[in-house]
Amino acid sequence: MLRMLVLVPALMACLMAGARPDTVYVAHGADRTPRIVRAAGDATEVIESRPMTGDTLTCGELCFVRLPRLRLVLCIGQSNMAGRGPMDAAAADTLQGVYLFNDRGAFERAVDPMNRYSNIRKELSMQQVGPVGGFAARYHEATGEAIGVVVNARGGSSIEEWLPGSATDYAARALERLREAQPWGDVVAVLWHQGEANSAHPERYEAQLRRLIDLVREACGNASLPVVFGEISRWNWTGRPEGTEPFNAMLRALRIPHTACVSSEGLEPMKDESDPHFSAASQRELGRRYAEALLRLENPESEN
Repeated sequence: MLRMLVLVPALMACLMAGARPDTVYVAHGADRTPRIVRAAGDATEVIESRPMTGDTLTCGELCFVRLPRLRLVLCIGQSNMAGRGPMDAAAADTLQGVYLFNDRGAFERAVDPMNRYSNIRKELSMQQVGPVGGFAARYHEATGEAIGVVVNARGGSSIEEWLPGSATDYAARALERLREAQPWGDVVAVLWHQGEANSAHPERYEAQLRRLIDLVREACGNASLPVVFGEISRWNWTGRPEGTEPFNAMLRALRIPHTACVSSEGLEPMKDESDPHFSAASQRELGRRYAEALLRLENPESEN
């Protein structure tokens, strides 16, 4: 099926200014380029789809590049997955070998904020540094493979809002985007970071998380799809004497096949200990921990 790509204003401005060719990525199995619609002064210019026999094709001001088959990772959860770490200098770095699924059915070079294309997100200005960049950079470094991330988080969401039967059913919305991304590669994992909204009731959470994992695996057609989830912050922002420890202890004790729990030990808050969000540096470290956990799931003999 042919896709039509509508170029975003920043790219259109670059093209109209006569800058060097801009890159449009093409899925590994595609034999034609997408149809391009772009502004040309007061008119609209259309670049029709054309055969793509090699890995690159330059067409005027556009360079089409065929990506290798991607390792696709779905990244879902609430605000810490969406990213609330301040956008620092490192956030401007485009990641090597990592591609972000956008809102036009295609992948682009990945750079923070990674949750900007989520179809359930809050305001764009709230999307900042999360764990996805740190995860993807480390996972690419370790595997040498091209990584495609589909990031679809929603700040403030409870796990109930992710499950079927809720008015929101955020999991279904995320899985819609994952299905759109699948022609570009193979789904290899799901990352889940959520729990602040449910931290007062850890006794209910295990059954809900098991249900979520089951439905995601069923949707992907893989009963052993690796799922990595992470502890919420360890400092006590809750106002309850017990803080977050009962919830994190529950996560650490879960024994679900082909899953892993990532520690938040030593991570720091974005502002102070009244804030449940991680700092930008801690978000990147959390992401690296997600990558290491996934690598261990993929290569269990490496622990022996």
